[in-house]
Amino acid sequence: MAATDFRDYYGILGLSKTANVDEIKKTYRKLARQYHPDVNPNNRDAEARFKEVTEAYEVLSDPEKRAKYDQFGQYWKQAESRPPSGAGPWSSNTNSNFENFEFSQYGSFDEFINELLGQFGSTPSGTTRTRTPRSPGVPSDFGASGFDRTPGAALDQEAIISLTLGEAFHGAKKRLSLGSETIEGAIPAGVKPGSRIRLRGKGQTNPANQQRGDLYLVVEIQPHPFFKFEGENLVCEVPIAPDEAVLGGQIDVPTPDGTVKMNIPPGIKSGQSLRLRGKGWPQPKGGRTDQLVRVVITPPKTLSEIERECYEKIKANRTIDPRNDLKQVKL
Repeated sequence: MAATDFRDYYGILGLSKTANVDEIKKTYRKLARQYHPDVNPNNRDAEARFKEVTEAYEVLSDPEKRAKYDQFGQYWKQAESRPPSGAGPWSSNTNSNFENFEFSQYGSFDEFINELLGQFGSTPSGTTRTRTPRSPGVPSDFGASGFDRTPGAALDQEAIISLTLGEAFHGAKKRLSLGSETIEGAIPAGVKPGSRIRLRGKGQTNPANQQRGDLYLVVEIQPHPFFKFEGENLVCEVPIAPDEAVLGGQIDVPTPDGTVKMNIPPGIKSGQSLRLRGKGWPQPKGGRTDQLVRVVITPPKTLSEIERECYEKIKANRTIDPRNDLKQVKL
C-alpha cells in the first residue's frame, strides 16, 4: 500500500486512538445509520462514506487488526498477510521495540522487512493459519468481523435494518448493501424493535472452508407521528372536545388497518385510556394485541359567538367545583 493510499480509520470515525470498543461501536452505529444506502437512495457520496466508515469499523473493532494497524500504520495489511513463525520482532513480547519506530522511511513493506530480518520467515511445512468466526450472535454490524481460533466455524454477521411502521406491520422485501454485495431479504409481518431476522447463508465467508455464516438483521422502527409501542400493544392519543368529554359520544379512531368507531363514555377524564381489542400489533402465533387510545380533552382556541354564550351559561350555572378537594391540601 502506498503512503498516499493510507486511510486514517480513527479520523474517518472521528475518534481518538484511545477510544474503547464501546465508543467505536456506538460511533459506527450512528454513522452507519446516517449514510446507509437505504436512507440515502441514489446518493453515491453517502454510499462511499458508508463503505468508508464500515471499513474503518472492520479494522478498529477487531483487536488483532487494530493492534497491527496501530503498530505498523500504512503497512498493517502486509504485516497481517506475512506473519513469520517463531519469536522475533513480530512476537507480542517485543512490540515495544516499534512503539517509536518510523516506518515511513521505507519505500515498501518488503524493504523494511528485508532490512530488519534479511529474509522473510516461513510457515512450518504442513500447517495453515486460518481465521474463524467468534460465536454466533456477537454483534458486529455491517461488514464487521471478529475472530477466534476455533476451527471450522462460519462467520455470522449482525446488521441494523430501519423500517417504517407500515413495513414492520405488513412485512416487506428489502434490499441491503453489504460491502460489495446486494442482498434481498423478506421481512415478516409483525416484527418489533429489537427483533432479529435470520438470513441463512448471507453472512461472511469462512476462509478455512468457504462456508458462509448467517446474517442477522436487527430491527429498528422509525418513529410514527400517531402510533407508538407500549409493551406488546400500540398506543395513540386522540383529542376530544369538552362537550364530548361531558356528554360522551362516538368518535372515529385510526388503527393500523383502517378507521373504526369508538364509544366515549360520559365524564371521561383527559389522559384516560380506552382499549380497542385486537386492533394492535400482529402476534407470532396469530391474532393481534390491543390498541390503547389515550383521550386528551382539547378546548377550542377560538370560539364563535354562540359557543362563547353557551360556555358562559355553563360557567354561571355550574353546580360543582372541580377543585373542591384541594381546599384540604396541607403540608
